[in-house]
Amino acid sequence: MRSYEPHDEAEAAAIVREAAGRAERLRLIGGGTKAGIGRPAQDEATLSARGLSGLTLYEPAEMVVSARAGTPLSEIQSLLAERGQMLPFEPVDHRRLMGTAGEPTFGAVAAVNNAGPRRINAGAARDSLIGVRFVNGRGEAIKSGGRVMKNVTGLDLVKLMAGSWGTLGLLTEVTFKVLPVQERVATLAFPGLDDARAVEALSAGLGSPFELTGAAHLPAGIGGPEARTLMRVEGFSDSIDYRLGELRRLLRRYGEPEIVEGEAGAALWADIRDAAPLAEPREAAIWRLSTAPTRGPTVTAAITAEREARWYYDWGGGLIWLTTDAAGDAGAATVRAALRAQGGHATLVRAPDAVRAAVPVFEPLPEPLMRVTAGIKAAHDPAGVFNPGRMYAGI
Repeated sequence: MRSYEPHDEAEAAAIVREAAGRAERLRLIGGGTKAGIGRPAQDEATLSARGLSGLTLYEPAEMVVSARAGTPLSEIQSLLAERGQMLPFEPVDHRRLMGTAGEPTFGAVAAVNNAGPRRINAGAARDSLIGVRFVNGRGEAIKSGGRVMKNVTGLDLVKLMAGSWGTLGLLTEVTFKVLPVQERVATLAFPGLDDARAVEALSAGLGSPFELTGAAHLPAGIGGPEARTLMRVEGFSDSIDYRLGELRRLLRRYGEPEIVEGEAGAALWADIRDAAPLAEPREAAIWRLSTAPTRGPTVTAAITAEREARWYYDWGGGLIWLTTDAAGDAGAATVRAALRAQGGHATLVRAPDAVRAAVPVFEPLPEPLMRVTAGIKAAHDPAGVFNPGRMYAGI
């Protein structure tokens, strides 16, 4: 298989123009850490962003950072940490879940609209993304958005590229706004709640004025023998003391929580972020389910009525990470029927190639939305060069 690794945007644009001219289909890759997500590749060559590396702008006072798409994410995070700043949305590292190596890249964060537990407070990558440069399927270099939020020109295109999974263009540079690192992070861990009571407690915490930045529930056997319901707060130390005390009083009917801080707290939320409790066994299918938080326990009960499963909740119950046996169409039908009854959508994050080829990996769209999606794809990539069939068959 042919492989391309351009070192600047002009070279990338030339490669794409030539590929479009000969109808060569390209699989876009960054660090390769998300290999295995999406439908199996239907490409003839790879186009890597790894050669497009390097910081292009960092203005700590303006809280904005720009870098080429292939820049290792760890380099950006280290740079920000030196100045007491961070990416707001706590990006997921897929390596443990997917069993991959490589290094996550800055552009891929935008391409998949990455977001971890802090999404409930800070939004997803899309909400912090303020500028992009990319090469479309015609081999044209496009700039959209800017370096300050006041510059709204092109922001709709910026948001469109976030979460497009490389189907609309090769990102060459991305610009994010950043936030200060908080002085202190603390987590209340309530023991022994069942799913319904846990989601009730999380909803009460999220509905309070005490600004949770994490709200998750680990059922018994997920990360420990006893169920734990977790609520994270961040800020100045005096504020943390006050908010922890108020939350304990507000939620006293749910039991007496432990307070988790420091390295133990950071490791706990990293595991939740990266779906580490479900990474094994490797042959199991992994689903990422989104629904209304209060309906999560009903969704998991409907699934487990038909097949064995393990799961936990993030985003106050609105995100369910769930693992089942890789049962192909039957397993997908069970998961999606349970969600359809309650409202929501499901993404098959990990499964053997044969299952991913037979089962819609992303939530099937209604026919009108599929027409719109196909039209957007055709406008940006008329020759169908980029990641063919990655999200939906034929798109």
